[in-house]
Amino acid sequence: MENKEWFESEEFWKNFGPVMFDGPRWAEAPAVAEAVVSMANVKSGAKILDAGCGPGRISVELALLGMDVTGVDIIQAELDAAKETALDEGVSINFIKQDLRTFNSEKKYDLALNLYTSFGYCDTPEEDFSIVQNIYNSLKDGGKFILECTSRESAILCFTEGEWFERSGLTVLTDFSVVGAWEGLRSKWTIINQQNQRIEHEFVQRLYSGTDYIAIMKKAGFKDAKVYGGYDLRPYDQNATTMVIIATK
Repeated sequence: MENKEWFESEEFWKNFGPVMFDGPRWAEAPAVAEAVVSMANVKSGAKILDAGCGPGRISVELALLGMDVTGVDIIQAELDAAKETALDEGVSINFIKQDLRTFNSEKKYDLALNLYTSFGYCDTPEEDFSIVQNIYNSLKDGGKFILECTSRESAILCFTEGEWFERSGLTVLTDFSVVGAWEGLRSKWTIINQQNQRIEHEFVQRLYSGTDYIAIMKKAGFKDAKVYGGYDLRPYDQNATTMVIIATK
């Protein structure tokens, strides 16, 4: 892990964070937090791990619901923003700077989350798997893991070659292409700021199918894993809006 991945770059999150975490994304956070609590059937005081918490959108909402929340992320600037939001909202959250590929927790959780397509960006499938394995190891027996992500099927259903839009005072251009036999999705983002400066970034997300994800969960040790097409637990079919996996240790 000597070579830094793009998602370890503070500069990337400084430039692209405002685009990824815009107003609508923050506005949906309370509903997402309520949905995952309901899906996992956890009660107030439950220990929840937000694995890849970013700026704390979901962590803070979970804490407001009375949960005992730990947020883990590799980017210090994102953690600093999350701490500031938690302070503003008057909630206490334990934020940890750590790489999920090597994450090890003595504390055991009732529920772990990895949301908003935060999976599939490592150099190798083995590194992807290490994240799932470490999350499994962090859970209590009977604990649940909820993963929400773009899958191979949802990428096909929603595929577009690109678009442009205005967001957070920036002009954003996107260009998408398929890698291999739908083995990955290449995304190229270009931001044009108010000074007419162009900032570009390209990355590939490895695409797993719903059945691939179930196999990954079983390999990590989860005794049960189910796949859904949204937070409302709709079927994982042609009407899916995303992919949600609920796995039980």
